[in-house]
Amino acid sequence: MSNSDRGKDGSSAKPATSKKSALEIIVVTLVSAALGAAAAYSPFQFFPGKTGEPHSEQSSLATAPPNVFHLPPLVTNLASPTDTWIRLEASLVIDTRSMTHPEVVSIEIAGDFLAYLRTLTASQLEGAVGLQNLRQDLFERAAIRSGGKVTELIVRTLVIQ
Repeated sequence: MSNSDRGKDGSSAKPATSKKSALEIIVVTLVSAALGAAAAYSPFQFFPGKTGEPHSEQSSLATAPPNVFHLPPLVTNLASPTDTWIRLEASLVIDTRSMTHPEVVSIEIAGDFLAYLRTLTASQLEGAVGLQNLRQDLFERAAIRSGGKVTELIVRTLVIQ
């Protein structure tokens, strides 16, 4: 090194510039991290075609259209074997335009479903055919109780234990 590259105390000028560039890298990294965090927690989405509202699958499942009525979970034992239990969670799609109190009808339908489930045996529920027959029988009961206003039955969960 020549004497012109050295400072007054005889040290090299290189370490001062490396400290400066290290400081710049740290500042740029911190600013980038802050912007990334702000973008992650922002209520706006940065994808074209998306709305500004955050979307959650859980919230979309919890809210149902006004014509879908979730029945309370139905838990009872089967007729045979008596130590076998069944839990059914179902929803009804009801034509609300022609029915005055669909909430009341859906509760009556739940009572009908519970009474019907108590008459079943485990062998009647075996396989895909058993599930299809159960769904068809429950839908017929709902249609009769509602006077044809129930347009669909959705079996959300069925557990036999």
